[in-house]
This record gives sequence, C-alpha cells and structure tokens, in this order.
Amino acid sequence: MERLQKVLAHAGVASRRQSEKLITSGHVRVNGTVVTELGTKVGVHDQVSVDNVPITHEDPVYVMLYKPRGVVSTANDEKGRQTVVDLIENVSQRIYPVGRLDYDTSGLLLLTNDGELANRLTHPKYEVEKTYVAKVTGIPSNDAMRQIRQGMTIDGEAYAPAKLKLLSSDQKKHTAIVQLVLHEGKNHEVKKLLAAVGCPVEKLKREEYGFLTLKGLQAGDSRYLKPSELAELKRLTGMVQ
Repeated sequence: MERLQKVLAHAGVASRRQSEKLITSGHVRVNGTVVTELGTKVGVHDQVSVDNVPITHEDPVYVMLYKPRGVVSTANDEKGRQTVVDLIENVSQRIYPVGRLDYDTSGLLLLTNDGELANRLTHPKYEVEKTYVAKVTGIPSNDAMRQIRQGMTIDGEAYAPAKLKLLSSDQKKHTAIVQLVLHEGKNHEVKKLLAAVGCPVEKLKREEYGFLTLKGLQAGDSRYLKPSELAELKRLTGMVQ
C-alpha cells in the first residue's frame, strides 16, 4: 500500500505537492469515491482516477529545456498562453516542470513524470544549487552584496545565504550583471533579493541546475537527460548512494 499522492506522482499526473492539491480539492477518486484525505493509502488493485480519467503507470521521462521568455512554467494555462510542455516534442507521457521559472525568465528547466525525483529536487533539504545571471538596474554596493551573502529577511520571510558575484557594471547606464547561486528556490527569490538591496531585475536567466548547463541548446530547444546525468541527480538527492 502506498500513499495516494505518491501513486499519483509516480503515474506522472503531477508532482507530489501538486498531487496533494488535486486530492484536497476533490479531483481524485478511489474506486469511484472522491477522496480528499492526504493520508489515504491505495493498493495495486484500487482504481484511481483524476477528474474521472483513470491513471496509468508510465515509463519515466526526464527532459531538459532551455525555456524562452514569454512561456509559462505549467503543463496547462487557463489564459491559453504557450506552456513549457508545448515546447517538448515527441513525448507521449504526461510530463510537468520541476519547479518553475517566471514568465519573463529564461533558462534551464527540467520536466519529468517522476514525482519522487521532482519532489526531492525542489526540496531545500537536498540543497541542489541553481545558478542565475541577472541584469539589474543600479550597481550593488559591497554592503548590498554582503546582505545577500549572509542571508536576509524580506517582509517577514527568511532567505538563506546566497552566493553572489558582480560580473560587470556600466556606470554610464547605471546597470550591472550579477550571478547568484541559490539552493532554496522560493518564488521570485532572485528578484526579491535584488530588489531588497535596491537593484531591481531587468532580465533574468537560469544558466545551471546543479551540474547541468545549457551547453548546446538554443532558446526553445530541449533534450533527454543522459543516463549518467540522471544517475548524478538521483545521487545528489539521496535516491541512490
């Protein structure tokens, strides 16, 4: 017997966290009955459906995408905008993004139907680093950079220390290019940190996810992860030793 949200995640319905939301909001049935309790366990003979569509067990898929700006990091969009899933060709399985990048942010994004790996990659416990490069208005002072490196509290929410490097600056245009390395992945974290020290983001790109880079990809391109890359991600997140 396994928890219902874990079964949904392994079936490629959504990440573990998103599966929990589907359950609590009444979208999931077990043997024809709506189930909203997260502690519910099901076995191999139980019939599970989401919005009356029976789930099936799919082969795991792991894709890396160079997300362009102007694309939403969801599998479906109520406003009819282009999604990251729309950019992935020749994948029959139902995949979803691991975490998200803002609509106006570009860069490296992973998509999969492996709910366990997705959950671990987005959990701060495993401290998988993400590297961003941002163009900002203003030039961060040494004091501003020290604040970000030491960790900050913004609107009552604590943010862990981040690695910050000034890559270049333009005194005439009063702009700078900075690199941040984070492992928390909170919503809008890069933008909030930089805005808090008086350097709002003009343009943002995620260049690395752990050891993965965008090398060989153009905006909108995608590729399957190599077996060695998948093995390393699982090692980083404690799925294998």
